[in-house]
Amino acid sequence: MHRFYCPDIATTLTLGEEDSKHCVKVLRMAEGDTIEVVDGNGNLYACRITMAHPKRCAVEVLESSHQPPHWGCRIVLGIAPTKNLDRMEWLVEKCVEMGVDRIIPLRCHNSERTVVKTERLKKIMVSAMKQSLKATLPLLDEMTPVEKVIAEPFDGVRCIAYCDMLLPREQRQTIATAYQPGRDVLLLIGPEGDFSPEEVQASREAGFVPVTLGESRLRTETAGLMAVAAIHTLSCVEASR
Repeated sequence: MHRFYCPDIATTLTLGEEDSKHCVKVLRMAEGDTIEVVDGNGNLYACRITMAHPKRCAVEVLESSHQPPHWGCRIVLGIAPTKNLDRMEWLVEKCVEMGVDRIIPLRCHNSERTVVKTERLKKIMVSAMKQSLKATLPLLDEMTPVEKVIAEPFDGVRCIAYCDMLLPREQRQTIATAYQPGRDVLLLIGPEGDFSPEEVQASREAGFVPVTLGESRLRTETAGLMAVAAIHTLSCVEASR
């Protein structure tokens, strides 16, 4: 069944203009056809089209259900956007498909990119949410100084990953060691030039656990995806016991 996104579908009973056009003109759905609509807050609605208008497709709700995220914890990824924005878009898409609750673009001392337009990223997130059959749309912050994120209260495990040979390495742990499955987690991934020594020191003083993602030097977007995948893997292993 085709799935659409409308944050206020329960009150308006009408798809937005973009989804209406896709539903009626592209998919050629007609009155009486059934579709699924999610509101991004974890609610899934089974609907029947009552007016197949390409600008305001109207529906009636047949039934609704709540589908919370399946990973059982809150996953927050703070990551410095890459110079090549295509790679950041790829990362956002894959993280939403896999499952994440919040993405924070970080402005760091060594950032190659200090401005990011979130409108396009949000569209990619909506598409990935629908494609992966999720009902919850992750939060996407505006570009945020890493110092602010470090100082932000967070009730869970906080990890910072870095690979610079000149930064303190002896106390780094693997994510498997640092993370306890079931707990909320905040993961920080730095820019192409890595976190600065001052940023690493500030994070450690704030209680962040330094972690390693292995011996390979990874691109920023690869490191972000690998970190999120590690949390999901550890959670799945714990759930299967």
